[in-house]
Amino acid sequence: MALTWIQPDWPAPAHVYALTTERSAERPDDPHDGFNFADYVQDAPAKVDANHKTLKEVLGLAHAPYWLRQQHGTTVLNCDDLCANSAADGSFTNRDHKVCAVLSADCAPVFLSDRQGSFVALLHVGWRGLAGGVLEAGIATVPSAPREVICWVGPAISQEFFEIGGEVRAQLIESDRADEAHIAPRGERYLADLSGLILARLRRMGVAYAAASTECTYAEARRWFSYRRQGRCGRMASLIWMVR
Repeated sequence: MALTWIQPDWPAPAHVYALTTERSAERPDDPHDGFNFADYVQDAPAKVDANHKTLKEVLGLAHAPYWLRQQHGTTVLNCDDLCANSAADGSFTNRDHKVCAVLSADCAPVFLSDRQGSFVALLHVGWRGLAGGVLEAGIATVPSAPREVICWVGPAISQEFFEIGGEVRAQLIESDRADEAHIAPRGERYLADLSGLILARLRRMGVAYAAASTECTYAEARRWFSYRRQGRCGRMASLIWMVR
């Protein structure tokens, strides 16, 4: 089983490296089969450790990624201030070889940089973080003005499979009723376009570039873990770093 990944399609300079790992499952019904990088999903610790080692070696990373204890919150930290498993849902750095990382299995990894590649950042964005303002926190925290920031939304659950209730819908459109355009009724419930909602917020903040992957984590069991599809399951890793 070989480690594979996809990369953002965005106008970042060549010294910015970014990717989301693929699951690469041979037995997709097994909740942990493939490259799982989460140590909190009841997978064998030795297997998870081996996957982390493979990730570092295959990518030729000088240092291990800065893993976060994700909370579905709005905290975004400088990598210089991180300790082991800091509670946060995003990180950024302007230093070479420091690797920002998030784990996901339907939530969206959101990559940030600028056209000069003066910094890199990565956010973990599910509906709770989106409604709470993690995108706004990330844009406010990174060391560039919004008009300089470029953004890429990585693989996430698509609208076809992301069913929500009325209470969640109300939270998602609370900051701007125009976001209703990304939520469709389905009987007494709704289908939400998570990537579309993220892009709408980023564009309202005036970023220089924002686009999204069309990959759906729910739809392709061999390529992606999906919490909505499986419940207990592994997590993909998204990474971003610089080497100048």
